[in-house]
Amino acid sequence: MMTLLQFVGGFVLLLFGAEYLVRGAVSLASKLNVSKMIIGMTIVAWGTTSPELVVSLEAAMNDLPGISIGNVVGSNIANILLILGVAAVIFPIVVQPSAIHRDGAMMLGSALLFTALALTGVIERWQAGAMIALLVVFTVYAFRAERRKGAAAKGAGELAEELEEEFEEGPQSPWLAVLSVIGGVAAVVVGAKLLVAAAVVTAQWLGVREEVIGLTIVAVGTSLPELATAVVAARKGHSEIAIGNVMGAGIYNLLMIIGLVGLIVPIPIPAQILVFDLWAMIAITVALLSLLIFRGGLSRAAGTVFLTAFIAYTALQYYGVEKALASIGLG
Repeated sequence: MMTLLQFVGGFVLLLFGAEYLVRGAVSLASKLNVSKMIIGMTIVAWGTTSPELVVSLEAAMNDLPGISIGNVVGSNIANILLILGVAAVIFPIVVQPSAIHRDGAMMLGSALLFTALALTGVIERWQAGAMIALLVVFTVYAFRAERRKGAAAKGAGELAEELEEEFEEGPQSPWLAVLSVIGGVAAVVVGAKLLVAAAVVTAQWLGVREEVIGLTIVAVGTSLPELATAVVAARKGHSEIAIGNVMGAGIYNLLMIIGLVGLIVPIPIPAQILVFDLWAMIAITVALLSLLIFRGGLSRAAGTVFLTAFIAYTALQYYGVEKALASIGLG
């Protein structure tokens, strides 16, 4: 019972902490006349990935690499299969393929780069630093590209502005906005501690590896802010916002979160993630980008397939992957 309460309490604190963190930060940035594009591409994208960052850092510092890495890889998989699946079922997603070429290429490139580095067995500090440097270069390039494009067809800049609008109803007073940010950070930190502690107990109780819990329960829990954003956007008929948020989160999860955590403490990569989950993440990313580029979006049928695939992936984690690894001597 105590473990269940820790899970629920951790999830609630992560969800509401990230929400208040983002709303307070957006309110402060708006009062400082920061553009909506910059707010959407930085504060909102970074804020909604704050649960993944704090959970992965907490796990890594407690020598739990399975939860730390599994949380990030599992979040990227859940963002595509679960979040976009739900969004597409609610309201079919339609995008202009040309609008997602840059961010789509960066999303896939981040997955390939992370996989290449992970195959060395450990994310070292120099590798983590290179990942953060790449993210900084890409962010600067995206800002400049969007400014040059101006009022051209909808791309990352316009999607970022719509993301900002989803969080624009923040505190009106600057002091309340500051308190919202501080309270949000505190809630996310406490929620992460509760969630990681509960995950360890659950893994022991179920007799599964810690990475299985990280790839499934923890990953879904830390993806709740993105899920909430996607559902709200889809209900308003702006489900393309979910695409922008998922792409941004996919890039930030791998480059920023692993980068920052790896700078603090090198992260060993669990065997299961090396031989199965990294490749599943790449395959799912390729499937998403293929549908967006060649089909112009995601239909309700595609959303249903994504949700079914997520259920199958989750079931496989508990009933198939571990046995398969054992059969090849990695169990």
